[in-house]
Amino acid sequence: MRFGFYLPTRGPLSNRRDLGRLLGAGEAAGFHSVMIADHIAVPVDCGSVYPYTADGVFPSKGDALEQLALMAFVAGATDRLRIVSSVMIVPHRNPVFTAKALATIDVLSDGRVTVGMGVGWFREEFEALHAPDFDRRGAVTNEYIEIFKKLWTQSPVSHEGASYSFAALRCEPLPIQKPHPPIWIGGHSRPALRRAARYGDGWHPVGAVAASPLPPEEMREKIATLKRLTEEAGRDFGKMTISFKAPLYEPNMMVVEGARRRFTGSAGQVADDIHEYGALGVSELIFDFRGETIEASLESMDRFTREVMPLTRG
Repeated sequence: MRFGFYLPTRGPLSNRRDLGRLLGAGEAAGFHSVMIADHIAVPVDCGSVYPYTADGVFPSKGDALEQLALMAFVAGATDRLRIVSSVMIVPHRNPVFTAKALATIDVLSDGRVTVGMGVGWFREEFEALHAPDFDRRGAVTNEYIEIFKKLWTQSPVSHEGASYSFAALRCEPLPIQKPHPPIWIGGHSRPALRRAARYGDGWHPVGAVAASPLPPEEMREKIATLKRLTEEAGRDFGKMTISFKAPLYEPNMMVVEGARRRFTGSAGQVADDIHEYGALGVSELIFDFRGETIEASLESMDRFTREVMPLTRG
């Protein structure tokens, strides 16, 4: 099992010094990857429901660092960590620019970019950015992924599509990774699973939260569905990475409806959860060590490294 961690994109830790300390500690401890979230602007008046909190309220107030710029910062501040967009809201940005920026970061990081992708949930943010029609975001995302792959593997290249077109052009340098940086598809809806099966090198859902628990029995069903859809698409499911974002890591036991919430409790209990998800086919787990201070964040990461990681080896 590999492990990753969330990087603060907003709040008191979203500064050069604290980000650098957290990245350095994660790399030294042997974490495999770092997750970087994506929101550009948060309209004040909105009715959209956030899918990953029980009350549907989005916690950000529009104070987040921009994803691509932060990925570039991470590339310069680290040597080994995989740099994962988790996830990029694909329709928010021009696809040619986005492909170019990601290829540049891949080159400057010596091939450490993984592109987690999603379709988005925030209608008002789409409107503020003059992004493509929110109700067509799934189809637009699919086409933009096709554009990314073209721009990352061909030169010159052209595209004629329903949402975007361009005449023959060159957009180099191409990424270091061949044929292109891995693409992980976020979400666990049926359309998300179809998108992962058709386009993805990995599946990257969020679980272990009240609004999206994805317990082992449900994960088993989702993975079976993904396997079938991948094979129906003529692709090799054995090459698919399953990276599970379990943002809760809490040594104090949390009880919900009479049962312990996953990834809480003693080191042994957390390790048992890790083994259970590993047996289902999950190869990477992402935890959230972000606290109110850098000291609290580093302490949480260190506790996991010392107490839990050793129990997951072998």
